[in-house]
Amino acid sequence: MAGHLVKRSFTLAGHRTSVALEPEFWAVLEAEAVRRGEPLLRVVMAADAARDDPSLPLASALRVLALACR
Repeated sequence: MAGHLVKRSFTLAGHRTSVALEPEFWAVLEAEAVRRGEPLLRVVMAADAARDDPSLPLASALRVLALACR
């Protein structure tokens, strides 16, 4: 079912975090990871590190990245 959130957990900077995104965003991010030849975790880490404002949610940064990859 499109539109429901899928939660994934990652360890970033030594801290466990979970991110919930729509499956369509995960699909784009996974394709970007394949294109880069990196695991999805590296793509998530890059988006986390690239946030200008660390108070912005990681989920928002990942959605913006996914839109940029399209």
